Amino acid sequence: MVNVSTPEPIDRPPMTQATLRMAWAQRLRSADLAAVHLISRSARPRIGRYSAIAISKLGNSWLYLIILPVIFAALGREGFRVVFLGALNAALLHLMFPIIKRKIGRPRPYQVDPRLQSLLAVLDEHSFPSGHTMTLSGVLTPIVLVWPGAILSAVALLILMAWSRIATAHHYPSDIFGGAILGIVLAYPLSILVLAIW
Repeated sequence: MVNVSTPEPIDRPPMTQATLRMAWAQRLRSADLAAVHLISRSARPRIGRYSAIAISKLGNSWLYLIILPVIFAALGREGFRVVFLGALNAALLHLMFPIIKRKIGRPRPYQVDPRLQSLLAVLDEHSFPSGHTMTLSGVLTPIVLVWPGAILSAVALLILMAWSRIATAHHYPSDIFGGAILGIVLAYPLSILVLAIW
């Protein structure tokens, strides 16, 4: 009778909290990059490329000049408070986001993966958070607070801006979510406070 011995289990070191966090962070980074590859495909056809570039460029400042007359047409004199708050939110966010970007120092998707192509020049070298999305969410917050009927248009604008920033390979989805959350977290309480006293 042959004595078959069972193999002894291999001793693996237990996963530490730090190792587990690093493994999850790597998975999230991989998923983020895969999402950029998927979304950037929509900018390969000419219409997709031109749309992504145009929307991104509108987000540099032109979009706000388009929103301005819409606010006054819809809200009349009430629009002055909304415009003031939108400008205040944008100014405060523009003071914050370069500091956050330098502190985090995340490279843009096209810098990480050479298969991705940047469709237009960048305003700075860091990816997180998306300044376009952060500014837009900060400007749209007081508009929606005063004019709730604009919520669908506001969401559509944010989605279009988010798509364009990922499609141009300038941002990851997490940059977009981070920018939107930061914009709303600053703009909402400030807008509520100013609207309550003005």
